Amino acid sequence: MGGDDVRLRAVVALAQGMAAAHAPQESWRAAADGARRALGGSFAALSVWERDLGRLRVLVNTGELTRDEEEFPECEAYPVHRFPEITEFLHERWVGGGESNAWVETVQGSAAGRAGYCPGAPPGDSWGRVAALRRRGRGCCVVAPVVLHGRAWGELYVARPAGALPFGPADADFATVLASVVAAGIAQTERLEEARRLAFTDALTGLANRRAVDARLDEAVECHRARGVVVSLVVCDLNGLKRVNDTQGHAVGDRLLERFGSVLSLCGAMLPGTLAARLGGDEFCLLAVGPTADEVVRVADELCRRAAGLELGEGVACGVASTGDPLGPVHSARRLFRLADAAQYRAKAVRAAEPVVAGREGPDDPVVRLADAPPSPAADRRRFRGRR
Repeated sequence: MGGDDVRLRAVVALAQGMAAAHAPQESWRAAADGARRALGGSFAALSVWERDLGRLRVLVNTGELTRDEEEFPECEAYPVHRFPEITEFLHERWVGGGESNAWVETVQGSAAGRAGYCPGAPPGDSWGRVAALRRRGRGCCVVAPVVLHGRAWGELYVARPAGALPFGPADADFATVLASVVAAGIAQTERLEEARRLAFTDALTGLANRRAVDARLDEAVECHRARGVVVSLVVCDLNGLKRVNDTQGHAVGDRLLERFGSVLSLCGAMLPGTLAARLGGDEFCLLAVGPTADEVVRVADELCRRAAGLELGEGVACGVASTGDPLGPVHSARRLFRLADAAQYRAKAVRAAEPVVAGREGPDDPVVRLADAPPSPAADRRRFRGRR
């Protein structure tokens, strides 16, 4: 098989790998690893240029890693002043209308006073790169700008070990092609992520929506069943929204929803990892995985207090259900949701200023009885509401 055929297959494999990714990290890894294999490298990295922070941040490392390298590093970043090509070459030359050529760095070239070669090499010496090659036992690297939406997005970096055949001009040209394929893959991933975000986000408040809650709650209950993790659900109904809509207009009602959404988000942040969501209309919830039932109830108390202080509306009716309380077996997300929902209905019926917590009124807890009753007699819920 000819060299052109091999490289064409490598390009196709890289594109297919990125297309099959289901999350950004998978896409980054497919990009870096596909480029590494295509160029016959021992190591590859994909980095993003964070203009606001003035740094090049590594998203993924693949191949043969040294002790100071991680596959998905949390804080591996380099200030751009260490890499003049970031500002001079990527920004000035490419954005100014030049070509986004890749270039090669070698330890031999640096030793001879010439850090880069191949057409399109950036001005100046990238001594930081050469030092990194030596420190990590690598002999050469090829660096290709990744250009997305007409701007330098970051770079693709592939290295070979010391003693291996160095990259040449043809490799630099091929790396430029690979970087273009990577850019297309990243653009597709970003579009998919935006679609997912919109699918799981409430447009008015910016909170998660019912679809997101259902997905997270199913996962959480599985964790509870497998490992006993405490799962808690706070369901709340915003009182007085209809009155605000009828007397002051829906624009003011929307403002009330947005402000309560901010309060809910703030209170949810008191329990790390908690999901704050708008279920629809005037119903909201918090989904907490891990904190104790008492911790969740304390946050629900704070939520009620803050909601009562809003200048619009009439506070909130709040119900809590937690696997940390005596609810009986919770084998499904549906049962936990019914318990929290029933607690919220009772809170609304008795106009409670604090949350009603399922399972805390003894063996014959009325909330648990309502939640576990057959779904047909809706009169039970109306009975909780009483006269308004």
